[in-house]
Amino acid sequence: MSRVRIVIVGAGFAGYQAARTLSRTLRDEAEIVLVNPNDYFLYLPLLPEVAAGVLEPRRVSVSLTQTLPRVRLVLGEVDRVDLDARRIGWTDPEGRRGEMDYDRLILSVGSVNKLLPIPGVAEHAHGFRGMPEALYLRDHMIRQIELAGATDDPEERAARCTFVVVGAGYTGTEVAAHGVLLTDALARHNAGLRGGPRPRWLLLDLADRVLPELDRRLSDTAHKVLSKRGVDIRTGSSVKEATADGVLLDTGEFVATRSLIWCVGVRPDPLVAELGLPIERGRLCVDQYLAVPGHPEVLACGDAAAVPDLTRPGQFTPMTAQHAQRQGKVAGHNVAASLGHGSRRPYKHHDLGFTVDLGGVQAAANPLHVPLSGPPANLVTRGYHLMAMPGNRVRVAADWLLDAVLPPQGVQLGLVRSWSVPLDTEAPEKVRTPAESPDDR
Repeated sequence: MSRVRIVIVGAGFAGYQAARTLSRTLRDEAEIVLVNPNDYFLYLPLLPEVAAGVLEPRRVSVSLTQTLPRVRLVLGEVDRVDLDARRIGWTDPEGRRGEMDYDRLILSVGSVNKLLPIPGVAEHAHGFRGMPEALYLRDHMIRQIELAGATDDPEERAARCTFVVVGAGYTGTEVAAHGVLLTDALARHNAGLRGGPRPRWLLLDLADRVLPELDRRLSDTAHKVLSKRGVDIRTGSSVKEATADGVLLDTGEFVATRSLIWCVGVRPDPLVAELGLPIERGRLCVDQYLAVPGHPEVLACGDAAAVPDLTRPGQFTPMTAQHAQRQGKVAGHNVAASLGHGSRRPYKHHDLGFTVDLGGVQAAANPLHVPLSGPPANLVTRGYHLMAMPGNRVRVAADWLLDAVLPPQGVQLGLVRSWSVPLDTEAPEKVRTPAESPDDR
């Protein structure tokens, strides 16, 4: 008899943990298949450090085949799920179609950039959701500083040295915190900018404070650190229109810039809405066991699922890596239980605190809800990341040590062009020749 086939769609925090839990529990009793566009698990919380040149890209990219030896990896983007036939379809990196039947299915497709109907944003802003975006942003920041140092036009120099980040949540705050350190260091070593004004960073958000989803003490710590570094924090403000030459704020002020970094937030992968099942704010409705009502063989977890928050009745768990990671473990456990290994358990998790890396030796954290700031918070933050990462711990620690004693390397890698990292990932990609690329403006 053929083995039961368990298919996991997506290798983010939830999908990776589900695969690891199942491979350890079932070993060779079932065929475990992981379908993902890339051959690595991306540790997203450290992506701002990749953009700032603190960590090398491979440090936050954990090999799926090496760390999940009992899991069969299929490279592909799943674009069809037939719940009645119990079959999925995907497109692989070379454009070929593939299909596969399943006995159990775990949907952990994650999320994509959240877009707002603001003129020009889709064309002129860049998101921050994956490795290509981080590598592009790193090159872009270095390129703008170098171009600024080479021009004699003071207005162009100011525009190229101005960086606007929209969204003061986790990602936006950390991108601004690390980015300002990088551009300051690059400007100090650039003969054309030495002795002039520092690069300008703006952090915008419609909320009344940075990190609005966290405890106010963490928010105040982050605000203080960013302000001390010269970041212009504009709360209660956002972008009204974006152009090739800058952004128009909703206050009427026009800011000349070549760098609009979009960190407004995320939304569930569009695949979820295509399933024809009940959704809640774009997320697939599941019960406390992460099962999809009417389809007990299908579980969903992570950003794709609206999971009831048993610690806050009537609400759903937020879209965070902390919840996704733990939901993946529960999903793996419950699938194994359906095959006779243990019993199902509901998902219930109390937040143990949060950490925010602010670059250098600065951070904000509240482990077990004890507020910390400065170097102690930085130590807790880095310790947490090392424990949470499923691999590359020694390499990450080595990069941190080197960054503490050596200056940043301001060298463009030239691997990613702007047209290959569109903000709107659902829009047809416009093909440009190298001569048409806006990277060279």
